[in-house]
Amino acid sequence: MAAVISAAGLARTFQTRQGPVEAVRCVDLTVQEGEILGFLGPNGAGKTTTLRMLTTLLAPTGGAATVAGHDLATDPVGVRRVCGYVAQSGGVDPQISVREELVTQGRMYRLPKARAAERAAELARELDLTDLLGRRTGALSGGQRRRLDIAMALTHRPKVLFLDEPTTGLDPGSRADLWRLIRRLRDEYGTTVFLTTHYLDEADALADRLVVVDRGTVAAEGTPGALKLRYGGSLDATLQDTFLAITGRAPAPADHTPVAV
Repeated sequence: MAAVISAAGLARTFQTRQGPVEAVRCVDLTVQEGEILGFLGPNGAGKTTTLRMLTTLLAPTGGAATVAGHDLATDPVGVRRVCGYVAQSGGVDPQISVREELVTQGRMYRLPKARAAERAAELARELDLTDLLGRRTGALSGGQRRRLDIAMALTHRPKVLFLDEPTTGLDPGSRADLWRLIRRLRDEYGTTVFLTTHYLDEADALADRLVVVDRGTVAAEGTPGALKLRYGGSLDATLQDTFLAITGRAPAPADHTPVAV
């Protein structure tokens, strides 16, 4: 299986009045094609900064990375063409309809007007938005709005979909719907999904593999089961206890040497 994301020594330092802040010190990671990767870490660990670098929204101050063969530094346009990004807060205009939002997104990707309308209808069918096409986006529920955010990110059929805490604030039913959608994107379309989340049950249920970052660097990586066994002491350990052990918030049953499985 080919690697679709590869990063080596990725770093970002911000200059502040109080001095430099190393938001990301050194992130090395590889994500395979068609994989759902859970990218976890405490608040301030560097998750969103890493994601923003990988989507070209923020320039690295160190290291290198490629997305689907396109280099962040030398081919940022190529990176943007192969990835979709759903931010924590979304970005729809509450005054226009779902159809207008989807068509506008298609036009921004330089689709002819007729093709943009066709693509909007296709995305609406795929993400169960057809009955909502005439509704103002400001009148959508949280779950409906998140489906729209993802539909917009899929307009250009990206190889990689970056989701930054996509289910925050959603009710359990809407979260379950979004989980099914994420699995379907991977299973039916081969989309690689890079997911950040604070919900450890979500990471456990969705991710093929986990990368845990802490203090701007990778602390551990592996399958959920492997990390539970390594840091939680048992396959029956919870991912929460495993996460706390990895990040030093609780004693680990073994040493803290990062493990990759």
